[in-house]
Amino acid sequence: MADDGLDGLEEGGSTSPVKKGGAGGALSSLLKWVAIAVGAIILIVVIVVVTVNLLNKNSTGTPSVPISDEYVIQREILDWYTSIGAIRTKTSDDIPASVVVDIALGYKKDDKACSTEITQRNIELRDFLRRYFTEKTIAELKPQNEQKLKIELRNAINDEILSTSKIKDISFQQLDVLEQ
Repeated sequence: MADDGLDGLEEGGSTSPVKKGGAGGALSSLLKWVAIAVGAIILIVVIVVVTVNLLNKNSTGTPSVPISDEYVIQREILDWYTSIGAIRTKTSDDIPASVVVDIALGYKKDDKACSTEITQRNIELRDFLRRYFTEKTIAELKPQNEQKLKIELRNAINDEILSTSKIKDISFQQLDVLEQ
């Protein structure tokens, strides 16, 4: 019984296991995983696009309001000259009203030249402001015209009073029109 160790072997049979695919099997396995990953990415993108579209259709969102550049840009921080003091005058109406105005002049931050020039021209500024408000009527001094007044005053002061520097803004600390 010397044949006992050869149980189940036939003549011409092979004792080594058969290898599957070799390099071709690794390539097909790699391609399978790449295809799964690409398919998963496509599926995720489709789900996100569909979900976003559904949410946008169902939302009552606020309508888009155009915003002008004036409101987008942050306002410049200014230094303010407040030593002009209150100016009292009368309007140019048939029955004149009394006007009391106290103005602050805004100029570029840390602009010592502008501050110096405004201080040196304080008397001219007070006289100009008195004449300016004397030429106005009650209707022109109404609160709804305040922004227009500020722009006119700023431009007039820059053009007629100041020579080397410019003010950027005007603020009314007091603007009282007292009708009689």
